[in-house]
Amino acid sequence: MRHRHLFTAAAAGAAGVLLAAGIGATVPAGAAGAPGRSGSAPATALVVGARWGGHATFDRLVIDVRGAVPSVTVRRVSALHQDGSGRKVPLAGKYFLEIRLSPAAAHDDAGRSVYRGPRTAGVSLPALKGVALTGDFEGVVTVGAAFDTEPVHKTFRLRSPERFVVDVAHPVGCRS
Repeated sequence: MRHRHLFTAAAAGAAGVLLAAGIGATVPAGAAGAPGRSGSAPATALVVGARWGGHATFDRLVIDVRGAVPSVTVRRVSALHQDGSGRKVPLAGKYFLEIRLSPAAAHDDAGRSVYRGPRTAGVSLPALKGVALTGDFEGVVTVGAAFDTEPVHKTFRLRSPERFVVDVAHPVGCRS
């Protein structure tokens, strides 16, 4: 027992000296504070669905996430294309938004899809005309949205459950 105590004390002392000198253990970026596998949130956000709804003055697109919502960029693009193949996504519309979540995945560690939303769906709301999952590759999940008129949008995150929201304004009076 005395030897174990001396070893522990020596290890603690050495760690203190290394930290004071600015030398620390190398820990992978994803490992620091990463949740365990006991049913807690995954280290990489999992995109599990997309849904939408019409409201009196706006249409809402919601992207459901398991884990914390990662960094998201939303940009206007001239057309939607499948990541990897580059094939044009067959959604009706003249204007498109590309929504990129990273780091994120729409599949589990075994490669099975966890995404339960539509791959490609036509939508009949005043502003939103279509939604598609356009990519899930190398830590980036991409969702596309189609519109007949230029989208005026705002974005935000909601919690419990985690989700990313895109609200797109339309003239007063929801027709759907």
